[in-house]
Amino acid sequence: MKDIVTIFTDGGARGNPGPAGAGAVVYEGASEVATVSQFLGKQTNNWAEYEALILGLKAATDFYKGKKLSADVYMDSELIVKQMKGEYKVKNPELKKQYARASKIITDNFSLVSFKHVVRELNARADELANHAMDNPA
Repeated sequence: MKDIVTIFTDGGARGNPGPAGAGAVVYEGASEVATVSQFLGKQTNNWAEYEALILGLKAATDFYKGKKLSADVYMDSELIVKQMKGEYKVKNPELKKQYARASKIITDNFSLVSFKHVVRELNARADELANHAMDNPA
């Protein structure tokens, strides 16, 4: 295993709130080792972004089965990146719950996680998975 896994995540809601989906992809080097595409019901965009992060972190921990990981996480939500880095406070009560869930997964399973904001065009695979989930709510 490489020292650092790379996780790209994206969440979205059509209507905000509206039908929402989350997508995540985990890479080891250039190889895609795990993906997630999940319909989330009616949610806000920011809630879906957090859920995508949570699902991506879980996919990485499930794939590596209990190994302490280091990860670079790439998201196109500048808000969530800044909240996870501690640059912005999480004020919304529902987002606080999502933040706490993500933080617990990180604390329990990762030795180091860095968060980086990327433009949507560089997050195409996670965006594709999130849109697939919104298009296929079954």
